[in-house]
Amino acid sequence: MRRVLVACALVFALVVTLVPLVWMLETSVKPNREITQETTLVPETLTLDNYRRLFAERHFGSYLTNSIVVTGASVLVSLVIGSLAAYAIARFRLWRRLERRIGLALLTVRIVPAIVIVVPVYLLILKLGLLNTWLGLIIVYTAFNVGFVVWMMESFFREIPVDLEEAAMVDGDTRLGAFRRIVLPLAAPGLAATAIFGVIVTFNEFLFALVLTSTPDAMTVPRGTSTLIGRIDVDWGAMSAAGVIAALPIVFFALAVQRHLVRGLTLGAVK
Repeated sequence: MRRVLVACALVFALVVTLVPLVWMLETSVKPNREITQETTLVPETLTLDNYRRLFAERHFGSYLTNSIVVTGASVLVSLVIGSLAAYAIARFRLWRRLERRIGLALLTVRIVPAIVIVVPVYLLILKLGLLNTWLGLIIVYTAFNVGFVVWMMESFFREIPVDLEEAAMVDGDTRLGAFRRIVLPLAAPGLAATAIFGVIVTFNEFLFALVLTSTPDAMTVPRGTSTLIGRIDVDWGAMSAAGVIAALPIVFFALAVQRHLVRGLTLGAVK
C-alpha cells in the first residue's frame, strides 16, 4: 500500500509539472484558428509559423541574445564578488562576530520585495545614463545576486577544512593562491548549484527589465514576451513558442552542470 501511495504521488506530481509544458508545446505548433476558435486539444495541423513570426516580426532573436548576455555576465560577476565575500566571512573573525551581521545584511537585499526599491533603482540608473543598456541591467542583477551568492557559498566554504589551505601556505602559496587553487576546486559543486539558481532567477526576472528597458536593443525575453499582449488580443501561439524557446537555455545549462548540481545540493548532508 505504501508503494502504491508513493507511486500515485509521483504520478500526480509529474502530471502537474508536465501538463502545462506539454500544453505550451502543443499550442506553439497550432495555427491561430485552432487556438482561438476551434480550441482543439490535440493539434490537427502542425505549423512552425508561430516560431517564424516570433523571429521575423517580433525581434525575439534580440530578446534572447540580450537575456543570455545579461544573465551570463551578471551571474559570473556576482559569483566572483560573492565568492570572495563568502570566503572572507567563513574564514575571518571580526569584532563581536560582525561577519554574521554582514552576511545577514547582504541577504536582506534579496528579502526586500523588488517593487519597494524599483523607483530608487530607476532613478539611479537614469542618473548614470544606463537606461535601456546591457550594463544597466547587469549592474542591477549583480547587486541582487551577490547577497544570494554570499549566503549560499558561505556554508560550502565552511565545509572545507582550513588545514588544506594552511598546508598550501606552508608550502609557500599565498592566501589568494590557496583560495584559487585549493578552495575553489573543492567548492565547485557549490558554485554550480549557486550558478544555476542565479541563472534561473536572473533569466526570468521581469520587473526591472520592464522598468529599465524600452526597445529591442536591451529588452530581455520576459520583457519582450510581454509585448505579445496587445490591447485587444493576445498572440497565444507566438507566446507559447517564446516560452518553449526561452526554456531551452535553462534546460541546456542545467544538463551541463547536472553532476555538480546534485553534489552541491547534497554536500554536507552526510557527516
